[in-house]
Amino acid sequence: MRRVRAYSGHLGLLAVLALVGALLVSGVPRLENEYTDRGLRADVAGLPWSTRDLVFTASSGLVAKTPPQTARGQLSGYEKRLPAPIPGLVEDRWFAAESALRGAFISGPAPFTGNCRPSLRVVDQSGAASAVRVVEGRAPASRGVAETMVSRDGARLGGLRVGSALTIGADDGVRTPLRVVGIYEPLDAAAARWEPLASQRLICPVPDDGFTFDVALLTDDPGVTLLGQGAGPLAYSWRYRLAPDRLDASVVAPLTTAVINARRAPVDPDLKLNSTLDAELSEFTARQRSARATVAVVESGLVATVLGLIVLAALLMTDRRREEYALLSARGGTARRAALRTLAETALVTVPAVLLGWLAATLLPGRAPATEARLLAVVLVIAAGVAPLLAARSRPRPGRTSPRPGPRRLAAEVFLVLLAGLGVVLLRRRGLQDEVDPFLVVVPVLLGAAAALVVVRLLPWPLRQAGRLAARGRGLVGFLGLARAGRSAPLSAGPVAVLIVAAATGVFTAAVSTTIGDARDQASSQLVPADATVTGFGFAPDTDKLLTAVPGVRAAVPMLIGSGVTVVPAKGMQTQAQLLVVDGSRSTHFPAALSAKAGTGPIPVVVSPAIAAKVGAGGRIIIQGRRYDFRVDEVAGSMPGLDIGAREFIAVPWAALPVPDFDPLVPTRYLITGDGFDPEAVRVAANAGQREYYLGLLNRTINAGATEVTDEQLPRLATVRTWQQERRSLDESGVNALLSFVFTAGAAGSVLLALLAVGLAVLSDAPGRGQALSRLRTLGVSRRQGRNLLLLELAPLLAVAFVAGTLVGWALPRLIGASLGLDAFTAGIPAVVGLNPWLLLQALGLLLAGLITAVAVETTAHRRMRLGESLRLGEDN
Repeated sequence: MRRVRAYSGHLGLLAVLALVGALLVSGVPRLENEYTDRGLRADVAGLPWSTRDLVFTASSGLVAKTPPQTARGQLSGYEKRLPAPIPGLVEDRWFAAESALRGAFISGPAPFTGNCRPSLRVVDQSGAASAVRVVEGRAPASRGVAETMVSRDGARLGGLRVGSALTIGADDGVRTPLRVVGIYEPLDAAAARWEPLASQRLICPVPDDGFTFDVALLTDDPGVTLLGQGAGPLAYSWRYRLAPDRLDASVVAPLTTAVINARRAPVDPDLKLNSTLDAELSEFTARQRSARATVAVVESGLVATVLGLIVLAALLMTDRRREEYALLSARGGTARRAALRTLAETALVTVPAVLLGWLAATLLPGRAPATEARLLAVVLVIAAGVAPLLAARSRPRPGRTSPRPGPRRLAAEVFLVLLAGLGVVLLRRRGLQDEVDPFLVVVPVLLGAAAALVVVRLLPWPLRQAGRLAARGRGLVGFLGLARAGRSAPLSAGPVAVLIVAAATGVFTAAVSTTIGDARDQASSQLVPADATVTGFGFAPDTDKLLTAVPGVRAAVPMLIGSGVTVVPAKGMQTQAQLLVVDGSRSTHFPAALSAKAGTGPIPVVVSPAIAAKVGAGGRIIIQGRRYDFRVDEVAGSMPGLDIGAREFIAVPWAALPVPDFDPLVPTRYLITGDGFDPEAVRVAANAGQREYYLGLLNRTINAGATEVTDEQLPRLATVRTWQQERRSLDESGVNALLSFVFTAGAAGSVLLALLAVGLAVLSDAPGRGQALSRLRTLGVSRRQGRNLLLLELAPLLAVAFVAGTLVGWALPRLIGASLGLDAFTAGIPAVVGLNPWLLLQALGLLLAGLITAVAVETTAHRRMRLGESLRLGEDN
């Protein structure tokens, strides 16, 4: 205990680093698991019910031999027989017997009298009677006639009311009566049970007839049985909803396997599973696998830096106690005794520190990592065991020139450099793996260590040459600073390695974050090539005036997008492509060819490589019923305004199309430019333009006397999507919160650890520099010259270390990018690591911070040394 109190500063530093190491290997993985689990739950909760829920449908044979009451009784039995872990994850379940009635076979009062009649789905859903409130009429009680009730919304869309009597005609000529006896409101309209019963808009069989609706009605067991006997076969479905709050990343793999097995071998041979949940889980697993690889590189860099700092702290402590170990050896003490003596001290402080770090980590949210115990043991062994090993060995005095490295050491260093290079080659060949293995974790650290070895071997020579040049000058500070830097560089392999790994970790996180952010910006700009886009069914030609009348909107550029447009090449067979028509002169996002004006000859167009291979130099295209000759002016791999995955498209300049005034092009989208506009106001203005267009269409095709069109009559309501919304949606996928946390923690942690490494490197040789500085002050060297001497001694080493770390961190995504799978986070845009000027500024800022830290630590250390003591400090007895 006396020795612990005497060396409390050194042992305290060792304890703090051990605590940080324990918190890092135990706490950070817990937070990673928490963010991953949150992302998984959010992704699953946001899926549509048809994807998220496990829905089993019955074959016609099972329906024919099983009445609805019996089928409902299988709801719990089927659930218990599902593969694990599905039964433990189910939070709710429903059975539904449904009769789908096509509008063509329904007769009754309007709107069941025209050419395009509403379609009905009559459903008997388990538990529905207790989940509704009848607001008009009564609940169904079918006897001879199928009785139903409809929601308020369904009654309005389908033109139904209490007392509506319909007749269902089957294919065999049988007529089945159907009566609406009640109107209901759900007790909880947002409940999951109502999702399959939502009304849907349907396009009429003849598109010129407009559209209609599909409406769901509720009935009872006798009612659905009557419909099954007269109106056609029923459909049975057993629906199981999984609870998102019971999901975590550890169950994704077994759950995916269970869903696949439930599809391949259902609990009943007559059942079929209709769900794509396994595909969604597989996509999440792919994104998680990529995120886990990136996180592993960042975390390995931080852990390696902390462990390196522990070694530096142990070196600092044993350096200060050389005289003690020499006296112990003179009195007959063995190396084993010195090691055990030191182990008793380090274990006394590091064991509680590691336990305290682990206890602090348990307070954090998230699941404990599977490797927690092993990683904590590694931290404890290194924290408690390095100092005893160093105490058992003799070490050269710091500040003196070390002997030239022997053949074994050189061979080991060359082997390490070659091993790092070989590791990069193997990682690139292997690509992204299903699980993070130690190989991916070790290679980035090996690259940092190899860079450190190269630096400390190559740096002394240019420093010596600079020192010889400085010796010819009149100043003393430059010569002494460079001379000491040249002599001490070979002794700084440990601090340099720690600095390079820390700097590389920080730059790696910044480079990856910038790469992903730039790719997402590019993806957002392709999907929304303006401040916002307005999409609809069709707009009147003067809709741009309505849009620009909205406060904050400066311009509205019309765009026409169509799919399956016929393209006839000059030679060869005709093909189809996705069409985009826009005036490129009114936007900076499009190729110059789309700015062409009307003229003679074929229209210049931009096509994708796939279309270019099919049409050659040109051909003919049909746009809204008109034929236009075109020539290929440019080939582009992507086109703003189209989906990122679009591979067969043709883009046409709007202003180059000769269109008569009486029959203009009908835009389906507008590009909005502006700032501070209200998206809802833009949407209202766009719907006004759609109503004007649709009213003209009705007057020409269906109802010449129509004078008004409501929003509900529009085939498609306008939607507004801003660039910020698109960009934000790319950041809100399941693993993005994990990436954001890791990038922030990696950047901040690497900076703090790098500065701590600088401080330890300065402290390790502070006595030697203090002794030299004290002697120089007796010769007239001022305090300012002393600080300059320190800067000249440390600046080259720190600069080279930070530059090397920056280069390693910037190169890592390029070197091992195949093992990271960054394309999983870029919305389909290839992840390309560029040279961002911010990386250089960050490296420069880190260098300046390191120099400031070095001066501050050195100044603090020297203040604790008086002149006489510093003259004698470290001298041999």
